Amino acid sequence: MEKLTYIPFVFPGLENVSAVFSTRKGGKCKAPFDEGNLSFDVGDNPFDVRENRTALAASLSITHWHECKQVHGDIIHFEPESGSPGDQADVEGDGLAVSEKGHALVIKTADCQPVLLAHKSGAFVAALHNGWRGNAMNFPGKAVMRLCRHYDCNPADLLAVRGPSLSPPVSEFINFATDFEPGFESYFNEVDSTVDLWRLTHDQLAEAGLESGNIYSLDMCTFSMPDTFFSYRRDRETGRQCSLIWIK
Repeated sequence: MEKLTYIPFVFPGLENVSAVFSTRKGGKCKAPFDEGNLSFDVGDNPFDVRENRTALAASLSITHWHECKQVHGDIIHFEPESGSPGDQADVEGDGLAVSEKGHALVIKTADCQPVLLAHKSGAFVAALHNGWRGNAMNFPGKAVMRLCRHYDCNPADLLAVRGPSLSPPVSEFINFATDFEPGFESYFNEVDSTVDLWRLTHDQLAEAGLESGNIYSLDMCTFSMPDTFFSYRRDRETGRQCSLIWIK
């Protein structure tokens, strides 16, 4: 088995927080989940998935692994109980936050946006699964509010990075008028019926109080890079990559 590959990210000036975005390259899984599928929930061989997850965790020196049964909602779990990469998620939600060292928060995606956040002091980190439904309900903004309330901090002291996801040119929404409530028209391109979800997430974080200079992004399109990323919209039956953040 080839080693699973990932894209590392470090918030400037925040050396005690690590973040990575996995790719589909390397790993045990067979087609159509080849190679680096990290989700138990897509119909893949669970033994292959478990081997991929434990191998990735070992390569990152991670012992505590936390994830949710993602449901495209706005529930955030604070300070989750210990979990391991071999465990399947047993709680529903789309957000996680933790202040303990060595506890990795994991978001599974195949077009949706993984949004990872950290306090500028490194005192806590958070991870969000943000699909278009998340944007429609302003999950990024709600999450910032709840994080600041829970940890008693200022949103201007938060940093965020949005990982690889569906890019604006291929984010087609032929039912935009019913998928999104009024107020999102400026993000909709009527010519090709696409929505700029990348800009929308940035703006929702900024409107919640994050400084624009503290909002980062990996502008890599999951749909347009089939050799690198899984994409549900492109392939339907496919695996999931993961985005992880933890305090060292």
